Amino acid sequence: MSSQQVKVLFLPSGKRGEFAKHTQLLDAARTLGVDIDSVCGGRGLCGRCQIACMSGTFQKHKMTSSPAHLSPLVATEIKFNERKGPLLEGRRLSCHAELLDDVIIDVPPESQVHRQIIRKDAEHRDIQLNTATRLYFVILPESALEAAHGEAQLLMASLESEWGLTGLQIETSELVKLQAALASGDRGVTVAVFESSQITGVWSGLFDAPRGVAVDVGSTTVAAHLCDLATGDVLSSASVMNPQIPFGEDLMSRVSYIMMHPEGVDAMTSAIQTALSNLFGELTEQLGETTDNILEVSLVANPIMHHLVLGINPINLGGAPFALTIDEGFTLKARDLGLDTHSQARMFVLPCIAGHVGADTAGVILAESPDTDDAMSLIVDVGTNAEIVLGNKDRLLVCSSPTGPAFEGGEISAGQRATAGAIERVRIDRATLEPKFRVIGSELWSTDSGFAESTRGLSITGICGSGIIEVIAEMFLAGIISEDGIVDGALAEQTSRVRSHGRTWSYVLHFAEDESQRDIVVTQNDVRQIQLAKAALYAGIKLLMDKMGVGEVDRIRLAGAFGSHISVEHAMVLGLIPDCALDQVSSAGNAAGVGARIALLDHDARDSIQQTVNRAERIETATESDFQDYFVAAMAFPHKTDPYPNLFSLVERPSPKRVAQAEGRRRRRRS
Repeated sequence: MSSQQVKVLFLPSGKRGEFAKHTQLLDAARTLGVDIDSVCGGRGLCGRCQIACMSGTFQKHKMTSSPAHLSPLVATEIKFNERKGPLLEGRRLSCHAELLDDVIIDVPPESQVHRQIIRKDAEHRDIQLNTATRLYFVILPESALEAAHGEAQLLMASLESEWGLTGLQIETSELVKLQAALASGDRGVTVAVFESSQITGVWSGLFDAPRGVAVDVGSTTVAAHLCDLATGDVLSSASVMNPQIPFGEDLMSRVSYIMMHPEGVDAMTSAIQTALSNLFGELTEQLGETTDNILEVSLVANPIMHHLVLGINPINLGGAPFALTIDEGFTLKARDLGLDTHSQARMFVLPCIAGHVGADTAGVILAESPDTDDAMSLIVDVGTNAEIVLGNKDRLLVCSSPTGPAFEGGEISAGQRATAGAIERVRIDRATLEPKFRVIGSELWSTDSGFAESTRGLSITGICGSGIIEVIAEMFLAGIISEDGIVDGALAEQTSRVRSHGRTWSYVLHFAEDESQRDIVVTQNDVRQIQLAKAALYAGIKLLMDKMGVGEVDRIRLAGAFGSHISVEHAMVLGLIPDCALDQVSSAGNAAGVGARIALLDHDARDSIQQTVNRAERIETATESDFQDYFVAAMAFPHKTDPYPNLFSLVERPSPKRVAQAEGRRRRRRS
């Protein structure tokens, strides 16, 4: 090796090479294909290209490295320290550090272009930062009289020479901005390039605040997360109740409304698009920014919400064959939907899978990636329709099952949304049949001292979804209801909490404290509604397991808001899900929203989820002859024939009880 050549090794990539002394580290990295970020093109403005020089003798690499083997700090680095704060100890800007001797260079994650973002809210998944929109800073030469070129041509030439970008097109709206941007930025401009082909943004000087929004449009709640497209960090989050609720509590009610009021499509579309724009404004306002910084949007939604956001009439989804207008993932301009973003912001809509299995399920699959694992995974997203995914790397099955609104409090006599004062946790003493409960807004149980004081400002008015699951499971474990779901009226002789309710029996969970309130009661009909809902869910799961040819699953993930709050143990007691080792049953949180965030930050994920969706097998429960048999067997708690060995190794099974459908005391008719 020539005395003028020095060796450099980059970690963690392991790429190495030999370069002439005084070669800039960033140039050496680019020559070797090392993944170092930079927006400003090596001018020391953005600070994205920071590295650390390792010190010591490394026998493995047969190299001795020292920070002294790099050139001293230069004025540009000193100015950067003054402008943006001091660099971390040992850090240098690779665009200004020159090679003087052999070095081993560590490229920290935040300096890598395709960095991994650890997803803390769900297991086994990183997000690779590989955005579709990238920022590039260039300084354009002055146009010469003797060789005059248009500013756009100079821009294209600079992007090609400095960044290797060729064949670019520029949006007209951004072309209009170019002249003013150059004038105010001393010929320096930052451009946003979408998919290495389209210039979608132009800013004067160095712009370094590219934002993206991941959106999950649910039938009840709309949630959005503002992300930094440069780092992958979630900067702010916000949610709002879906403004379409006045048109119908559930999705099919909204479709029915459109059937009766065709103009309702425009009204619902306008309402949700306005809500999204307001959310975007709230997200950016939290940072003191404007929505003009939003360059990309990703969206997941169930099929009906998916169509309504896009302004498509969802009426075909109201009946067989439940035909989607579009099922593939696609990109459009956010402003085409009237969304308040940068004028050229792109919006990616994840693919739908089937008429009742939407882009939200695609987001769940993207987040949970069951198709990459040997383990047989069951993923359940419980709502008015339950979306069910079963599979592994070899095969993936999906279906939807009509569970109805019972799990969300609908059609339950004391059911309500999960708001302050709603009962969310329940335990029933097996000997005395006395309950204790917790309400949203207090950490105390109703039997704890101080409970009355802690709930003084709360009105205990009903039971939310997680509370409904627990109270009925506890009633079964305590012997208040039989395997067939019949309230045992004979227990009225033992406790005043079991009392007649018309021609059936009920259980009083909470006695009203004064005449302005009412008792919170679980009726026989409430139990039946939960039976119907859980039987539909389990029948769908059983159908997929039958199609897959498996008698058990390795892990179960419960997605969505409902899955995040229910007790796994109580869900299994009721038979919502099949038997499984309880430590392998967990919440996936808002997996659909995480999937939207992955699609926002990793451009490659958009192609991969489309491929996964394309190979997923759709099972239509309505046309399967076995579904009804599975449904009937699943009406029992936890199941008529399935034994649940894992569950009852940890939970004492109640003694078998057969209760006749006996009537309670008949009410005397008023004359």
